[in-house]
Amino acid sequence: MSLIVQKYGGTSVGSPERIKNVAARVAKYRQRGEQIVVVVSAMSGVTDNLIKLAREIMPLPSEREMDMLLATGEQTTIALTAMALHAMDMPAVSLTGAQAGIVTDGVHTKAKIQNITPKQVHALLDAGNVVIVAGFQGQTSEGQITTLGRGGSDLTAIALAAALKADLCQIYTDVDGVHTADPRLVPNARKLEEISYDEMLELAGLGAKVMQSRSVEFAKKFGVVFEVRSSLNDNPGTIVKEETQSMESVVIRGVSLDKNQAKITLTAVPDKPGAAARIFRALGDANINVDMIVQTASHGSGAPATDISFTMDKPDLLKARKVLDSLKSEVGYREVLADEKIGKLSIVGVGMRSHSGVAAKMFEALAHAGINIDMISTSEIKISVIIDLASGEDAVKAVHHTFLG
Repeated sequence: MSLIVQKYGGTSVGSPERIKNVAARVAKYRQRGEQIVVVVSAMSGVTDNLIKLAREIMPLPSEREMDMLLATGEQTTIALTAMALHAMDMPAVSLTGAQAGIVTDGVHTKAKIQNITPKQVHALLDAGNVVIVAGFQGQTSEGQITTLGRGGSDLTAIALAAALKADLCQIYTDVDGVHTADPRLVPNARKLEEISYDEMLELAGLGAKVMQSRSVEFAKKFGVVFEVRSSLNDNPGTIVKEETQSMESVVIRGVSLDKNQAKITLTAVPDKPGAAARIFRALGDANINVDMIVQTASHGSGAPATDISFTMDKPDLLKARKVLDSLKSEVGYREVLADEKIGKLSIVGVGMRSHSGVAAKMFEALAHAGINIDMISTSEIKISVIIDLASGEDAVKAVHHTFLG
């Protein structure tokens, strides 16, 4: 008897009818004699509505209370999924993240998994149940409810697959697998049969909405091979696994556009040792992840100064501004400029390691499309640029056409 972990995203469980469809799919596997652990997200739109409710109470709510609130979304889905299986005479038990033995650190809204002790999961499986676990959440060793960040249900599924030594991990979404670009933006985007952990990690971290990047990182660390596939049909999906030699022959694996980015520029920062360190230490202490950083000479008379620009996830913008406002008198910068109308366009491929001229080709494609580049960041297998969000979709199409036809 094999053990399978299946994860269903918010769209897959977005209505009672879709929850029943998930239950029917799970029941087919169970009837074949498989042991099944199901990880579910909140129903589509629920988490956003909960965040909206919280912000109607106050603009920057306590992160502890946000975790308490947001954890209810997944708990609704696990109970409804268990009920749908009960209606088919299939034994099923729902568990919160804490009940499933998921222990996290104490960083609210972005907790990291420290340990999983799935004794109760094993016991329920051995008793013949389908076990349905709330994704996105866990509990500290002191009993505080925590959440794992947006997309954290992917991390729950991968981590459980590793802890349970599952034979198979399937990530079900509303698309057939991982594509060369978002099919909604690029109609001729192709589905990939396989992709390496590193490529998937870059795409996930760059705004591709298929997987949460931390879950891919976890899968790579523990060697969890998983498949991304659709919950709406039975088509084979995309296998995510260790890099193979044949993967290097493809220069660019995919193009992504992250619309969830914001940019902050601090003007006239005193050009002296320790200024940048103080700024980014404060942001780090507030658990704000900074992505691209560019420092340029500030024009004007007086003492030497620089402008420092950096990007982050858009939801962190308000918190970042609050942190920076508290540093103004200490650091001595002139003002904070914020821009939410940006997008991060990226190309990814392990083949970049052995092919030259990729950046030039990308920049030429954008130039021909009349799209200006604001910031640039590169790694061994990735090139990212910040552009005007209004040009984002045109940019994706232009770059995809240049590299992938």
